[in-house]
Amino acid sequence: MSEKRKSIVFDFTELEEKIKYTFADKTLLYNALCHSSYSNERKHENISSNERLEFLGDSVIYIIASEHLFRSFCEKPEGELSTLRREIIDSAALESFARKIDLGSYMFFGNGEEKNGGRERRSNLEDAFEALVGAIYIDGGFLKAKEFFLPFVKEKVQALFAEHRFNDPKSLLQEIVQQNGETLKYEKIKESGPDHDKRFTCVVKLNSNVIGMGEGRRIQEAEMNAARDALSLFGEQWN
Repeated sequence: MSEKRKSIVFDFTELEEKIKYTFADKTLLYNALCHSSYSNERKHENISSNERLEFLGDSVIYIIASEHLFRSFCEKPEGELSTLRREIIDSAALESFARKIDLGSYMFFGNGEEKNGGRERRSNLEDAFEALVGAIYIDGGFLKAKEFFLPFVKEKVQALFAEHRFNDPKSLLQEIVQQNGETLKYEKIKESGPDHDKRFTCVVKLNSNVIGMGEGRRIQEAEMNAARDALSLFGEQWN
């Protein structure tokens, strides 16, 4: 066990400052950091591992991510929302969230797991992160858990759209304006051509101001092009 580990066994102030949450019940935080190998080596101390909190945290994470996507992307169908959610809360994402707060350095491991690199193992990090969310939920309620986890969700969504992982300029534009609590409105302003070759012109408005215009053979295509046009105002280029 490292000197850092020894120094914070009963003092979680450093970690609490990182996560911007102070536990009323420190035992919950302690349990969230206890790997099963640690509790197994100390059965006489009746220490709970983080497995039950991980189970709970997994569900809390799921609903927080789902609610954010539901509210942020009103026009996306269920299938696309599910795909996006999967990217946001998969193993690699949860591991990266844990590393952002250096969660591994605060965990408690048994000797064998410690020697075998348990502190850097993805499964341990993602499990501990889920357990941490579960612990915050039990200690402070859903809103506190959401307050902690939602920034990770928003940052991940922005990163995915910045990489154009989801080929949809309307969704990217929506995510950008959502950060300021603003809403978009698309309007068809023109329709021309015969029935077999219609052309539509749409605009997108932000707080009643037109910020983009686009044309297309379908209304959806015209709206996409309007969003593409509007993205340039935010320094985004969509090819």
